[in-house]
Amino acid sequence: MNVLSLMKQRCSVRKYEDRPIEREKLLYVLEAARVAPSACNIQPWRFLVVQDRERIRRIAPVWVTEAKASAVIVACGDHRQAWRRRDGKDHCDIDIAIAVDHMTLAASEIGLGTCWICSFDAFAIAVALELADHVEPIVLLPIGYPAESKDANRHVRDRKLLDEIVSWR
Repeated sequence: MNVLSLMKQRCSVRKYEDRPIEREKLLYVLEAARVAPSACNIQPWRFLVVQDRERIRRIAPVWVTEAKASAVIVACGDHRQAWRRRDGKDHCDIDIAIAVDHMTLAASEIGLGTCWICSFDAFAIAVALELADHVEPIVLLPIGYPAESKDANRHVRDRKLLDEIVSWR
């Protein structure tokens, strides 16, 4: 499958089959994050794979447990390591976003579903996972076998047209 077709196939999954993910599939998804580009190749990320249902229940929104996600990948950023632009802008969040996007595409390619979650109590998750003070949980990524599907052609009606988002100069 070409990359654009894979991107159109990928969707946010909010219902999962109640079955574990094979370790080699999780490693494949994590490898996609490992090879993602980052500013100045600093790679200011850490990924925690949470598979224990009770721990998932403690860190993730209720719907994730109810949706039966097999695991949650907690994508964390180390702001001490992040590259900063001359004006001081920290690129850690951008680097994490690129790595998470790589994971979502790799997961989709091998039949797994994911859903970006950015609305959570970062402090509570850091405490629950005993993260160092300089490590921030930035994205929760539930992952599992999807129990739902979406029309790959939904982008025709659900996305803005190129003319609405692109200017030529």
